[in-house]
Amino acid sequence: MTATLEAPEPVEVAVPDRPRHFLRGKGLVGLVLVGLVIVTGLLGPLLVSWDPYEQIPGANLLGPSGTHLLGTDDLNRDILARLVTGIRVDLLIAFTAVPVGALVGCAVGALATVNSVLDVAVQRLFDVLLAFPQLILAIGLAAVIGPGTTSVVIVIVCVEIPVFGRLLRAAVLRVREAQFVTASEVIGAGKAHVLRHHVLPNSLEPILVQLALSLSVAVFIEGAMSVLGIGVSPPHPSIGSVLTTSLRYLDLNPLFAIGPLAVTAVLVLGFQLIAQAANAARGA
Repeated sequence: MTATLEAPEPVEVAVPDRPRHFLRGKGLVGLVLVGLVIVTGLLGPLLVSWDPYEQIPGANLLGPSGTHLLGTDDLNRDILARLVTGIRVDLLIAFTAVPVGALVGCAVGALATVNSVLDVAVQRLFDVLLAFPQLILAIGLAAVIGPGTTSVVIVIVCVEIPVFGRLLRAAVLRVREAQFVTASEVIGAGKAHVLRHHVLPNSLEPILVQLALSLSVAVFIEGAMSVLGIGVSPPHPSIGSVLTTSLRYLDLNPLFAIGPLAVTAVLVLGFQLIAQAANAARGA
């Protein structure tokens, strides 16, 4: 009597569905909130009938009404028109400065892992940048090149470089100890090849989470610089400058600040929810 061996049934390996996990709950809510602000900024000219720079005769510090939904400021300009235009300015600043800071920081952080001497030098540079108060940096930069959009962008870039540099460096050092990296080195792959094809692609997940967090920080930095008078140069509007003007006249009408405060809250909350959902999807 002979025994026959049956082929084992194939075992299905569950692959994490990270996009679907991300779009559940917080991720979807965050995308909707940020998407609403982006659409509002892009469709601004179609949503409001007033020019953001137009000084309307006899419309000084008017409260919200059917004609001016958020009222008018001290220079007779429609607050809603300026806020919608300011949304585009803030989004342009955030989506320009944060990716630039991320690219530079990641490049420096990756280079630091190649050589121990370079690693020490880069870490000391990051320590200096992180220890330097952001607002002092903003004031000093504005004194050199003047206030304006360029100053805001440079400050955000300088703030984000050490954040992303340290984050990628830590991720690279962790992934570099993985078995598949060791196997690549054993079969003769060079350090540059291993770094480019194995280590970096597997080190980018925390970077994506940090991108969302840094976008919310960029909104705060722009607002803080506007409060100090070194943000986007007048008469060009931004969310921070509209809020700053509104806060000066809260005693006349507290409703002046509702628009810019609501937009800031929605943007920051949306980016934070996206970051939390992305972080949770990493472990799914």
